[in-house]
Amino acid sequence: MKEIGVKAYRFSIAWPRVIPGGVGLANAAGLGFYSALVDELLGAGIEPIVTLYHWDMPLALYCKGGWLNRDVVGWFGQYAELMGRTLGDRVKWWITLNEPQCFIGQGHHSGVHAPGDRLAPRDGLLAAHHSLMAHGEAIRALRAVVADGMLGIAPTSTSRIPLRQADEAIAAREFFATRHKDAWSLALFTDPVYLGHYPSDVVSLYGEEMPEGYEEDMQGICEPLDYYGYNCYTGSRVTAGVDGECVQVPPRPGAPIATLKWLVLEEDALYWAVRFFMERYGCKPFMVTENGFASHDWVSLDGKVHDPQRIDYTARNLRSLRRAAAEGYPVAGYLHWSLMDNFEWTHGYSARLGLIHVDYETQQRTLKDSAYWYAQVIAENGRNL
Repeated sequence: MKEIGVKAYRFSIAWPRVIPGGVGLANAAGLGFYSALVDELLGAGIEPIVTLYHWDMPLALYCKGGWLNRDVVGWFGQYAELMGRTLGDRVKWWITLNEPQCFIGQGHHSGVHAPGDRLAPRDGLLAAHHSLMAHGEAIRALRAVVADGMLGIAPTSTSRIPLRQADEAIAAREFFATRHKDAWSLALFTDPVYLGHYPSDVVSLYGEEMPEGYEEDMQGICEPLDYYGYNCYTGSRVTAGVDGECVQVPPRPGAPIATLKWLVLEEDALYWAVRFFMERYGCKPFMVTENGFASHDWVSLDGKVHDPQRIDYTARNLRSLRRAAAEGYPVAGYLHWSLMDNFEWTHGYSARLGLIHVDYETQQRTLKDSAYWYAQVIAENGRNL
């Protein structure tokens, strides 16, 4: 990271690593690991950004119902307080939940991710509701022990890009729309957090399946936050159909896609995401908490890793973000996903997203061409874009 010139590093705490039982006795070695990591980062002039929940729940709590158990609100609050007390004297930036759309949608609806559950829509919504309550509880716990903290949450979605200027309002509506009884909705998680209520289309869609007493829970969910976090990898273009409804514009034949089947050249995605967030929720600093490119990278015969597609993808996205900043939207920062190649959930080691190549057998690290390019971007603050 020092060689690249990285100014901020986002990492996630493993809840089971610091409290193996989920509640009660903390693991001193686990806490010591993260404390040492923070000290090392600060010593290198790198700002630590801590995520509390990146999808790993202690098994003992899952066996008690996990996100389906309302007690998870208190469990998560205790965990947040512990981490705030442990790291809050040195860590300013915090994220409560990473991509609730994924750990609820893929972990509790489709069963693709751990814990592999396929719940009825009512139960999936209940799990989502409890996760939002837990977020609010964590914010209150962090506020009590972290002085001058920057607290937020990191939802995700596919951005919506208007095909033409006349489609801007339609794209904004589609960006926040809830079409199905699943978790793939941005507003399902952001409206309660920022506005204090579920979007009307969620309430209409679920009807009597809405969690009992959910209105009374909103005050605890809607805690003031300090910035907007948002994970974005791609976008889809939309336009108005003959009846005025939103129509998805299909990608052109042969459109470039990443290893994980994401369209990669919708470079306006970040600009429109920033703009739509500001229009709906008001002015706060906006941080891109994840953005990156999945490909098959390898060490070439010359000993280097050549990944020109990642450079092109990242440059396009940073130009899009710069456009938002140039128009006056308060952009707080950009975090590339990821620093190193990683274990990408159900995809395992098949997709590489890192700026740094990892040989999984030897653990040898090799900076890719994109890492050297990114170092120049940082050094020149984007003037080379």
